[in-house]
Amino acid sequence: MTSSRQPRTQWLGRWGFMLAATGSAVGLGNIWKFPYMTGEFGGGAFVLVYLTCIFAVGVPVMMVEIAFGRRGRGSPVDAIRRVVNESGRSSAWSLIGWMAMLCGFMILSFYVVVAGWSFSYLWKMLTGGLAGSSVDEMAAVFGANNANPLNLGFWSTLVTLATMLIVGKGVQQGIEKSVSWMMPGLVIMLVVLIGFGIFSGGFGAAVNFLFSFNAGSLSSEGLLAALGHAFFTLSLASGAILTYGSYLPKDASIGRTTVSVAVADTVVALMAGLAIFPVIFANGMNPGEGPGLIFMSLPLAFQAMPLGTLFGILFFLMLSMAALTSSISMVEATVSWLCDNKGISRPAAAWGTGIVLWLISTLAMLSFNLGADWTLAGKNFFDWLDYLTSRWMMPLGGLGTVVVAGFVLKSDTFRDELGLAPLPYALWLTMVRYVSPLGIVVIFVDALGVYQVSFADHWPWLLGILVAMTALGETLSPRLRTALSAG
Repeated sequence: MTSSRQPRTQWLGRWGFMLAATGSAVGLGNIWKFPYMTGEFGGGAFVLVYLTCIFAVGVPVMMVEIAFGRRGRGSPVDAIRRVVNESGRSSAWSLIGWMAMLCGFMILSFYVVVAGWSFSYLWKMLTGGLAGSSVDEMAAVFGANNANPLNLGFWSTLVTLATMLIVGKGVQQGIEKSVSWMMPGLVIMLVVLIGFGIFSGGFGAAVNFLFSFNAGSLSSEGLLAALGHAFFTLSLASGAILTYGSYLPKDASIGRTTVSVAVADTVVALMAGLAIFPVIFANGMNPGEGPGLIFMSLPLAFQAMPLGTLFGILFFLMLSMAALTSSISMVEATVSWLCDNKGISRPAAAWGTGIVLWLISTLAMLSFNLGADWTLAGKNFFDWLDYLTSRWMMPLGGLGTVVVAGFVLKSDTFRDELGLAPLPYALWLTMVRYVSPLGIVVIFVDALGVYQVSFADHWPWLLGILVAMTALGETLSPRLRTALSAG
């Protein structure tokens, strides 16, 4: 296998990949979670720390996944197997690809239910079904929406059908064509909503909430939140980015493209904050209500404002698009693997996957109503899907990916693929071999509740571990000096 292996199809250009990858990264959580974390943990200070974490953990890992995809030209399983075989290593490392592909499918199994909320609320906003005079009444609407399995099942099924319809059409005609209007459309709607927010009376408070530089609010909890979100927001270790990378043309710069996606993801998230929080502050509401902010507080706020219904429709349309672009990315790894290994057509692979997805997502959907009491160790089916993917599979998959790239493969495997000069390549290698693994382990430990990491108290220990890892790694497997001396 050589790096010149060509997939059946490629993105029409770097722009197509960028839009698709950004669409994968910008999901429902990003619309409300990142802006809130920004305001809660120090505003501008948090953004700076987050960007540091993005470039220390998120960007290097994303570059690894794209490089794996483009060099291996296949699904996560096939791409990783081909690349490790090229280095003379065991095909057993492809288990990381299996875990990534399964992780993406499991996430999508409950994500289509959550995405269904957006589509449902768009319909309610169009038909006037979101009437209420208090947050409690809106909470009752939200509860009633989830309590009816036929209603909730209909919307999650609709998301599944829309996802498979797009994916079934192929990379260029389906995914790329769809994101080429959905992502710009999403940005345009955000701009319009920000314009609306400027005249709402709460824009100044929103800007202060998001961008005031308050280093005193940046606790260890905030640092962990920045580190964790930097990893999870880019759809890493779920098979999505690796599979998208397999369609990336050879002449596209992986480094520039990855940085562009990371910046675009952050900008869209902050724009979402500038769209949401002016409305919240103008109506004297609490910005820290999590998902309730979107489905309870905002609809109530829109009701109280001039042209609120119009902008409410616009908002939930934007939210539905964000949900759909993410769901498309999470299923592509499975569809790609079926096409590559089972010799079936893309439409058949998409709809076959969709049937299995629908069956599993139905069980997740029932966790909110008929199956709410079907629990194991205190968690229902929906909770287990979320717990296994976010707490175990994604951190372990990310850790396995960087270990393979930094230590298992031949030292020059990705040098040509990345096309970096010696100094940037050495910096990337340092991040992949030492900084990113340590960051992922910290995320893993914190997510499981094994140990409460406090950066204020433990930074000398973390720094010492990083130095020890670097010294040991470069003693046993020296690569940084070689990277710096390469001309």
